[in-house]
Amino acid sequence: MGSNMAENHPVGFQWVMEARLRGTPVIHVDPRFTRTSASATMHVPIRAGSDIAFLGGLVNYILEHDRWFHEYVVAYTNAATIVNEEFRDTEDLGGLFSGWDATRHAYDESAWRYEIVGAPAHARQLATAARAEATGALGGRTPHANVGRDETLQHPRCVFQLLKRHFRRYTPDMVERVTGVPAARFLEVAELLCGNSGRDRTSAIVYSVGWTQHSTGVQIIRAAAIVQLLLGNIGRPGGGILALRGHASIQGSTDIPTLYDMLPGYMPMPHAEDVTMERYLARHEAACGGWSDLPAYLVSTLKAYYGDAATSENEYCFGHLPRIDRDFSTYRSMLGMLEGEVRGFFLLGENPAVGSANGRLQRAAMANLEWLVVRDLFLIESATFWKDSPEVSRGELRTASIGTEVFFLPAAAHTEKSGSFTNTQRLLQWHHAAIEPTGDCRSDLWFSYHLGRIIREKLASSTEPRDRPIQALSWSYPTEGRNADPSADAVLREVSGWSREHDLPPLTPRQKKGGSEGRALSGFSELRDDGSTTCGCWIYSGAYAGEVNQPARRRPGQEQTAVAPEWGWAWPANRRLLYNRASADPSGRPWSERKRYVWWDERSGRWTGLDAPDFTATKPPGYQPPQDARGDAALPGDAPFIMQGDGRGWLFAPSGLFDAPLPPHYEPHESPFDNALYEQRANPARITYEVPLNPYNTDRERYPYVTTTVRLTEHHTTGAMSRTVGVLSELQPEFFCEVSPRLAAERDLEQGGWADIITARGVIRARVQVTERMRPIRVNGRDVEQVALPYHWGYRGLTRGDAANDAFPIVLDPNVHIQEVKAATCDIRRARG
Repeated sequence: MGSNMAENHPVGFQWVMEARLRGTPVIHVDPRFTRTSASATMHVPIRAGSDIAFLGGLVNYILEHDRWFHEYVVAYTNAATIVNEEFRDTEDLGGLFSGWDATRHAYDESAWRYEIVGAPAHARQLATAARAEATGALGGRTPHANVGRDETLQHPRCVFQLLKRHFRRYTPDMVERVTGVPAARFLEVAELLCGNSGRDRTSAIVYSVGWTQHSTGVQIIRAAAIVQLLLGNIGRPGGGILALRGHASIQGSTDIPTLYDMLPGYMPMPHAEDVTMERYLARHEAACGGWSDLPAYLVSTLKAYYGDAATSENEYCFGHLPRIDRDFSTYRSMLGMLEGEVRGFFLLGENPAVGSANGRLQRAAMANLEWLVVRDLFLIESATFWKDSPEVSRGELRTASIGTEVFFLPAAAHTEKSGSFTNTQRLLQWHHAAIEPTGDCRSDLWFSYHLGRIIREKLASSTEPRDRPIQALSWSYPTEGRNADPSADAVLREVSGWSREHDLPPLTPRQKKGGSEGRALSGFSELRDDGSTTCGCWIYSGAYAGEVNQPARRRPGQEQTAVAPEWGWAWPANRRLLYNRASADPSGRPWSERKRYVWWDERSGRWTGLDAPDFTATKPPGYQPPQDARGDAALPGDAPFIMQGDGRGWLFAPSGLFDAPLPPHYEPHESPFDNALYEQRANPARITYEVPLNPYNTDRERYPYVTTTVRLTEHHTTGAMSRTVGVLSELQPEFFCEVSPRLAAERDLEQGGWADIITARGVIRARVQVTERMRPIRVNGRDVEQVALPYHWGYRGLTRGDAANDAFPIVLDPNVHIQEVKAATCDIRRARG
């Protein structure tokens, strides 16, 4: 477990405790001893930022001791697939992979591709056409049958052999040297994990932002996926990798994205070169697997956006979609504010003045705007930075010189609005409004709808070409209540989708009232690319199947099976366990009776079991696709990973990642250590910003300690909803730092006294918590101390304090642009005055 689950996800942790009471080992790997550690079988302290070395050690242990699940790995992963002869590993290039271009600061992935058999020389170039997040590309448009494989796993360039070579140096001694975890303790963890995996047993890995908020965050999760694939723990009950979310609907905000480079359902946003839909599909449509239906997903989404205006003659208004030609992530936007490129900004449920890395830069950026709209439950720090920020208090900024016009619009709480939450396990659950919002408070749905309505009314008579996409929008929803709130139920029905085929029954009164057309879809398999289906998000298709709000279902558990398919609704198609075809062996039989989940029923000619099969229900286990097959028909009957172009779990990623096809250990951008494994110290593709307000700690002697942000049960994220509550403010009344007794003695720190945490970004002050929960860790032959900083405080509320994120620089993972705030360096001194 790479998550402080008891502290930060206590409701979900009850099920871990249920398992623990039944004898399940619970291992907590974390720099701090926390409530999770106290409830676990074993706590494993680790140096922040060294997770890949630990996970790589597990991969090496599994392979070297022959603990991998042979039949599962050969059949269900790309272990047997052969990589082309141009590929070179970190072992050959001092920590880099083939294709690194230092000038562009990026990789050319073409050398990572699979070997193509019986295809012309240009096939590899064809294979680079698509990015993996859109296609699960086995090389995009190259059928899997043309890829070289060695089922004996002996070919020197097959993925299995590359994996063994890549992780060979991740020995228990190396794990100890890099992570600080003693070799004996590491071996204990490895044996526990291997002993609880196989035909009759499965193990789960749980993580949250402790793994993601690194400059190697995506590769940490990739390393965990490799461990679970080798042990046969993916697609099987009790297995998998659980990504815990810090909000009720963070999963939903990525599914129907608040991300600049994604369309709903993880379709890629068009780039500048995608001048036509045909060009876009040529780059992203796959020949095999679930992404081969990208045209149907895209056209149905465009119909939801533009309704009758979207026709085949105008490529369903594809040209109206915005294009991206560079990084438009939140941190790049903040730098754009400083540079005068971004003049206005909307903040909906975000508080960058406290919650984003390098808070000083965030506040300076907002002070350079012309206007800022803040929608929140309370006057958060990002709404009042112009009068009470640390920079104003210190005289660095003057309120009179800040020209930002701030519009604060109070938001409705979740109890005051209807809608759905999509939680960690992809489960949509409906909440009904209990009361009307008070005063000027309004729901996010109200704000978005009425803002759009007013803009469209103002542009109705415009003849400017740039206004046509807004004029063409399908923007009509029934409203209800005294505030004319759009019907969240009607929005869900549009997101789920409907069909306009002529042989469908007439509209019901409810449909007519909602202003929608056609019959509600039962799932994404009904989507078409001819304009006859409308669907706001293809993975949510079926959430309104049978004209029923499926997420609103609450059938008691005692009235259904343990899978509970009638409690809420899970995407896609109410499948509770993704890739569950892997819960059966290649012939379709359960790996064991104890772990039976879905299986092939020869008599009925269908997949059946405890869950909806995440597989074509009538495809036999022995099915072999013909040479010219496409889409799902191109995947054999023993290929569980249906969204991948080859139907297999990827131990090696031939495309789609910006930094590595296999996870290497790199040091954090700020680290007291060199890389003990490679000459390349940090992730070469990490995103850095060399600007005056974002200095980095470069002097290791000046900043000798590791620091990391942490969360507390009593406060929620940046504290806006908890520092305003009296009892919670009493329970955790002040910003503090956790240090070990040894560090306290070394820096003359007193329990309950004050300390200054010093970085190149400035100084923050915190109460001192001297605790055995933090201990020095021996790394690379010397002890290193770690300083833990809860990030819930700011300069507003009943309890106030410095923002922990002010201590951290902006340095990002290159794949998802997430900040590295779980591992940096600092100094700490006794505060004077």
